[in-house]
Amino acid sequence: MAAQRRSAELEQQVMEDPGRFRVLTGDRPTGPLHLGHYFGTLANRVRLQRAGVEVFLVIADYQVITDRDTVGDVRGNVRELLLDYLAAGIVPRGGTGSGSGPGSGSTGATIFTHSAVPALNQLVLPFLSLISVAELQRNPTVKAEAAAAGGRALSGLLLTYPVHQAADILFCGADLVPVGQDQLPHLEATRLIARRFNERYGSGHAVLSEPEALLSAALLLGTDGAKMSKSAGNAIPLRASEDGTARLIRSAKTDAERRITYEPTRRPEVSNLLLTAALCTHGTPEAIAEAIGDGGAGALKRLVVEAVNEHLRPLRARRRELSDADDHLRDVLAAGDAAAKDVADRTLRTVHEAMGMTY
Repeated sequence: MAAQRRSAELEQQVMEDPGRFRVLTGDRPTGPLHLGHYFGTLANRVRLQRAGVEVFLVIADYQVITDRDTVGDVRGNVRELLLDYLAAGIVPRGGTGSGSGPGSGSTGATIFTHSAVPALNQLVLPFLSLISVAELQRNPTVKAEAAAAGGRALSGLLLTYPVHQAADILFCGADLVPVGQDQLPHLEATRLIARRFNERYGSGHAVLSEPEALLSAALLLGTDGAKMSKSAGNAIPLRASEDGTARLIRSAKTDAERRITYEPTRRPEVSNLLLTAALCTHGTPEAIAEAIGDGGAGALKRLVVEAVNEHLRPLRARRRELSDADDHLRDVLAAGDAAAKDVADRTLRTVHEAMGMTY
C-alpha cells in the first residue's frame, strides 16, 4: 500500500513537472513483444515520453544469457524490439520516428544495448562489493529461477542479475523505474546499493541517487490462464496478423458459466478477456460484461478479437512501414548507444573519483 501511495504521488509530480524526471526501463531480446508487454509497460513508456519525461530504454542483450546457454537469434530479436518500440510510438533520440507529432515529448528516447556500453558494465564490479551473497540469494527472481532450474547449477550472472539491473538504473541517474509489484525487490536492491555507495564513498554527499518505483498497470494473463509470457507460448504477439490474433483469442481458456461477469478472483480467465477488451476500447470491464450478458464465451471472444485488432491496427501498420527501414533502425540504435556511452563514461568517472581511483 505504501508503494502504491508513493507511486500515485510520483504520477502527480510527473504530470506537474515532467521535465525533471528520467525513466529507465527495457526488455530482454528473447522474442517478440506481446499484448501483455504493450499494456504492462510499452504504452506507459509512450505516455511518459509524450508527457515530457526523458526515457532511457535498455535492450538487455547481456541478460539473455542469465538463464540460458545460448543467445538464440539475438540480432534478429534486437531488431524486432526496435520495430515494436517505434511502432508503438516511442520517438528515438536524434529522429522524429513514427511516434512524433502533437503531444510527443521533445526529448528523444535513448535506446541502447548492454553490450555497446562498456562503462555501464564496469559499474557492476564496485556495486558487487556492496551487497552480500545472502542478499542476492534472497532476491525473489533469483530464488524463483534457482527453483525452476531443477538442480541445474545457478550461473554467476543469474546470481548477480539484481546488481546488473542496478547498474542499468544508476548509470543514467534514473529517478523513476516502472515496475510491477513483483519487481519491487529488484528496485530495493538498487536503492540499497546506491545508499551503501554513498555511505562508503560519498563523504556525506549523495553521489548516486536512489530511484523510485512507478507501479505498472494491469497484468494480463495468457491464453492458458497463466501469466502471459514469451516463453510459455500463451501470448498474443504485437506483430501477429489479425487472423492469427483471432485464432489465439478463440483458443483462450474461459469457464462453463454462460453469463459473463467481471469477477477477477472467482473467474480470472473470463475477467482477463474483459479487461483486455476494456484496455483496448477505453471502457470498463464491468460495462462490457453487462453488455454481453448471457452471450457466453463465444460473444466475449468475438468482442475481444475485434477490440484487440482495432486497437493494434495503427501500430501494425507503422510496423510494416518500418520493417524495411534497416538503415533507419541501425541509425536509431547507433545514436542511442553513443548517447548511453557518454552518460555511462561520466558516471563511471564520478564513481572512480568518489572511490579515489583516478590516477
